[in-house]
Amino acid sequence: MRDWMPLLFCGLSVPLSLFMWLGNVAVSRLWSSDFEGVISFSHTESRVIPPVRWLFSTMAPLALMTVALRRGSVNRSGAALGILVAFVLSIASHPFFASLVVFFFSSSRATKFRAHMKRRFESDFREGEGQRNWVQVLCNGGMASQLALLYLLDCGSGERTVDFAREYRSSWLGVAVMSAFACCNGDTWSSELGSVLSHRDPVSILTWRRVPRGTNGGVSLAGIAVSLLGGLLVGFGYFVTVRYTVEAKMLLVSPPQWPIIVFGGIAGLFGSLLDSVLGGLLQYSGINEDGKIVDAPGKGVRHVSGLRILDNHSVNLISSIVTGVTIPVLAQKFWPVR
Repeated sequence: MRDWMPLLFCGLSVPLSLFMWLGNVAVSRLWSSDFEGVISFSHTESRVIPPVRWLFSTMAPLALMTVALRRGSVNRSGAALGILVAFVLSIASHPFFASLVVFFFSSSRATKFRAHMKRRFESDFREGEGQRNWVQVLCNGGMASQLALLYLLDCGSGERTVDFAREYRSSWLGVAVMSAFACCNGDTWSSELGSVLSHRDPVSILTWRRVPRGTNGGVSLAGIAVSLLGGLLVGFGYFVTVRYTVEAKMLLVSPPQWPIIVFGGIAGLFGSLLDSVLGGLLQYSGINEDGKIVDAPGKGVRHVSGLRILDNHSVNLISSIVTGVTIPVLAQKFWPVR
């Protein structure tokens, strides 16, 4: 069955995208007839998303999740929700989809990096690239998807530069989507790479005392550094996509776009540190008799840090929400003008 999946998805994507395009045209016509005389015909036409975009936004998510299933990066529930998340991001703006792709592949590789070492201290260790379920997909991509929907409803489908002076709403939402993914990527790199790259046990971000590897709220210099790099990578993916999808004449009159890379790094670092603070305070960490970190009290479990209020998924979601609404405010204040 898996050998036929790419061919099956390819065959389904063409009629499915055509059906959605026809629906888009019909809805736009009905919408324009209700407001006849108020909205111009050209404005109505601009609300119709081109069929090629529908096709790409259908095929690309299906292809992405097919690869993810084959590599063991997601399970079936994660792939199902992942298709919906990727579709929303792609139909709204290609840089949004690029941010997802960069986050997905780089975080999956980070999860697989030195897996034999993680097996020693992670009680919930999973083979391969993590096999994320629908809850993990929702908590990592939910904030970005909501922002992309707002972008689609308010600004329409299409790629735009970051220009707070001329395109405030699209710029704010664009930076917010990128920041949400940069936060998740920075946090994933910090926990998955920092725990195996550091030669010493991490320290608690709250008490600055040494804690076992894998403890929520534990930080290290290596983890902080890679969280910055993880955010920079997402920002770079967004920047490259803007450069190659936005019209040249728009780029010429817009401010420089390279700061998106810098703010991606800031989002990765800020999101990772915020995740550590929340995890250290509100997420239970204990060590069992086998020397592995667990997230619930039990027989033979020694408490290390945190209260049992939130789980890891909740912490990830809160961090992405806070980062997604904080970084655009900073970007607006410090973005260079032309």
